[in-house]
Parts: sequence; structure tokens; C-alpha cells
Amino acid sequence: MIRIRGRVPRRVLALGLPTAWGAVAITYKMTCPLAQQTGFEARLATSAVFFAVGTGLILHVRKALVRELRQIRQVAGAAQSALLRPLPPRIDGLDIAAAQLSADRGASVGGDLYEVVATEHGVRAVMGDVRGHGLAAMGTAAAVLGSFREAVHDEAELGCVLRRLERAHARHLRERARTEPCVAEEFVTVLLLEIREDGALYALNCGHPWPYLLSGPRVDPLTRADPLPPLGPFPLPPHLPALPCGHLLPGETLVLHTDGAEDARDANGRFFSLRAALKKAADQVPQALLGSVFTALLRHTTGTPKDDIALLVLRNDRRLKRGSGARGTARPATTHPQPTTHL
Repeated sequence: MIRIRGRVPRRVLALGLPTAWGAVAITYKMTCPLAQQTGFEARLATSAVFFAVGTGLILHVRKALVRELRQIRQVAGAAQSALLRPLPPRIDGLDIAAAQLSADRGASVGGDLYEVVATEHGVRAVMGDVRGHGLAAMGTAAAVLGSFREAVHDEAELGCVLRRLERAHARHLRERARTEPCVAEEFVTVLLLEIREDGALYALNCGHPWPYLLSGPRVDPLTRADPLPPLGPFPLPPHLPALPCGHLLPGETLVLHTDGAEDARDANGRFFSLRAALKKAADQVPQALLGSVFTALLRHTTGTPKDDIALLVLRNDRRLKRGSGARGTARPATTHPQPTTHL
């Protein structure tokens, strides 16, 4: 009841001001003797009155539109925060930093998704990218993320987690298809990572860019293995064994990203070099590294990226256990990748 009472005067005021301005203009035209005259001074005075009334109406409408836009952005921002919940700075010995930049400046929402969860099977992370951006993409991202947050605890195998994401995505598309055309063409790229207690890395990739591994001065793709197709256009294969990617040793960092980071162009059409930006910031802590890369990216695009961009930084800050160093670190494989699907 308090909210209703608070809204009624605001709505009455919003309707009352334009009505009052209009009443002033009509009253002046109908009753003021000066408005009935045809001389230059009378016409000038009448024009000034109607100009003032028109200006007042325009300013009032503009103020109302700005207020509505601000409220829409606040609601969208709250929805985005609920979807991409702020990650803790540290999970099970891993230092974490993540951020998302939406190409939809009006709503501040996008189709990029990420999450990191500590489970009994190890720390599991997801990075995804829904085709397109805006509110429709955010709905798909919510369906995939919701399934991931449940499946990572229930499923012992990473392949079973991915299959749960596929089913959730398919259900979401069926529900949207009842009211929206061309929904069947929508797809989402997904990268799943599992980092076990000893640093062993396992991954499943559906059309997503491979993350970069930062090891000392080296910045290399985690692997060059061919990814699976994105979720949506084609069904997953019957068998989904997780790909072993070596170990993430103490002091090493993984940087997960969406393709918007490497597809960003400057005014001359040149692509942004994410690898070069990571090399310059490789010795920084995750949060500082994230800030440096986003600063370089916004400078490259003059602050107007054309696609949603998300970055997730995972740094192994665990103590090196005796004998674990002999297992080796993650290094690029020898196979050559097929071009990943761009959104």
C-alpha cells in the first residue's frame, strides 16, 4: 500500500503538468485581448507564450523519458548482477577476477556468461557466449548458467555436465519458439574447465575460443585441439570424454574470454591483440590484469565495442606439493584448430 500511495501522486503530477501548460496556452488564446489582435507586437507576444509552453512540454517529456530510461537501466543492471553473480576473489586456492562488457549500452545486458564453482570433483568453470546480445541473449544465458550451477555438483564426469547444459538449452529454445520466430537458429558456445586439487586440467569445448595460459613470460593457448560444434545446431556426440590439458601449476594463470575480445576492431579495421595485451600484464594479479586488458581494449575500440566481451582470470595460488612439478604444466597440443564459430 505504501508503494501504491507513493506512485499515485507521481503519476498525477506527470499528467497534470502537461495539462496545466496546455490550459495556460488555451486560456491565453481564448481570453487574453492581446491574443485577439493582429498587430506585430501582439503576434510576437502570442508566439512567445506558445514557445514557452512548447519548451516546457518538451523539457517535461524529456525529463520523464530520462527517468524511465534510468529505471530500465537499473532493472537491467540488477538482472545482469543476478545472472552473473560477483565471483569471490578466491576459490579453493585459485585467485579469481571476472568482468563483462555489454555491447548493448542502452540496457547494459549481454549474452556472455561465466561461473566458477568449487565442487568435490574440483573447481569447475564455464565460459559461454550466446549468439547476439541484449535481453533475449540474457534469457538463454540464464538457462545455461542455471543448469551449470546444479550439474557441476551432481555430475562426476565433465561430459555429463555438458550434456545437462545441452538439454537445458534445448528446453529453453522450445519454450521461446512458442512466441518467437527463428529461435531454432540460436546457438551458444561453451567452454567447460575442471581444475583438480593437484592442478590437473580437463576441458570440453563447444565452439568457444580456447583460454590463454600465462606461465612466466609465455602466453599460449591452453591447447590447439579442435572444438566440438556449439550447442544448438547439432547434437553432441554419444561419448564426451574430457580433454586432458596438463596441469595448472602454482603461479600460472588461465585467461578465459569470449570471441568479442579478439574480434574487437579499431577505426582502421585492425583486430585487438589479446595475446599482446596479456603479455604486457602477465605479472599482475588477476584483478589488475583484468583492468589492464579492458583499458587496452577500450582504448583500441575508442570505447565502443561491437560485441559483448567477457574475461575470466584464474590464477593458481596453491602451494606446490612435493612431486607435483614432475607432472608437467599445460602446453599447446600439436593439432591445428578449426575456426571457431563467431557470434
